[in-house]
Amino acid sequence: MEKLRFDFAVKTSVDGKSNIVCITSIGTPDGHIFAIPVEYQPASLHQAVTSTSSYIKVKKTLNKRHQTRKIWIALTDEISKTYLDEAQNLQFNDYYLEEIMENTNDCKSLPISSNQNLEKLLEKLLEEKQSKSETQNLGKISKDFMIDKFTGRNANANQWIKGFNKECERFHIDEDKKKIEILKNLLEYASMDWYYCMLIKFTVESEWNKWEKNFCDTFANKGWSPIRYALAFKYQTGSLLDYALKKEKLLLEVRKSIDTGTLIDLIALGLPNYLTDKIDRETLQETEDLYNELGRLQHLVGRNKYENKTTHTLIRKTKKLKKKNHVKSASLKKKENVSILKRIVGSNRKIKAES
Repeated sequence: MEKLRFDFAVKTSVDGKSNIVCITSIGTPDGHIFAIPVEYQPASLHQAVTSTSSYIKVKKTLNKRHQTRKIWIALTDEISKTYLDEAQNLQFNDYYLEEIMENTNDCKSLPISSNQNLEKLLEKLLEEKQSKSETQNLGKISKDFMIDKFTGRNANANQWIKGFNKECERFHIDEDKKKIEILKNLLEYASMDWYYCMLIKFTVESEWNKWEKNFCDTFANKGWSPIRYALAFKYQTGSLLDYALKKEKLLLEVRKSIDTGTLIDLIALGLPNYLTDKIDRETLQETEDLYNELGRLQHLVGRNKYENKTTHTLIRKTKKLKKKNHVKSASLKKKENVSILKRIVGSNRKIKAES
């Protein structure tokens, strides 16, 4: 080794009133840098360096606080003895110096150990930020899922979870943990209570198939109530199309494998007869065909309502008139009976008088 680089800096003295020149670190020709402890930094402690002509020039150059210079100084016997041991290790007064990595942004140096700790801290912060970002992204993705939120009452649990898995495949969500996390955004009411119970029992690190099985076992409706409701659902008032879509949804929720023909028949079964009688059943191949027919017949709903109202009014008036005529007829019949009775009584009295 033929030379060493000494890093000089102007620092504040202990009393804070004056400046002193310090040697903060030493560099080697192969790019390694070694820090000098703060207590050994004042240049006055480094007589092997201050006695060189290079230092005299440095001292003239550094006349303001916080100025720095990096100067290569050729090795002398005194410098080698002070800063290098027999194996060329950097030292100062028998104190081995710690290697550091130079921070080019602020011209300060940090010990390698400190730099490693900083790297670990940054990695941890990046992981936390990434995890938080992933959670936020999952929340956004769940809004794009093409399924309704599960409440525990609105759908067949087995069909719903199959739909959920298909949506996860569509968005390339393959990890069990992510499926469990995104499931939370698609649950409401009682199903949310179930979710938190599952977190306590199995945690978010559990396998997805356990969550899926427990979900189906908990919410699978094995009774007939949903089927009865779907089959009995009928049109009452309002849009015919709204009714048909609602009916179709109810039927598919209880039996997804239902064939199109049966689906059309069951939807039509809930319509008033005066409407279904105007639809040619043979032309209906898909539910869309039925929906088009219902759109065409929507205007009849109001008219039929008026006609029904008129018919009911006529029936009511007819009944009222019949009732009135009945009362009048009964009154006349009563008078006629009284008249006949009077004649019979009068005839009986006359017969008695003659005898």
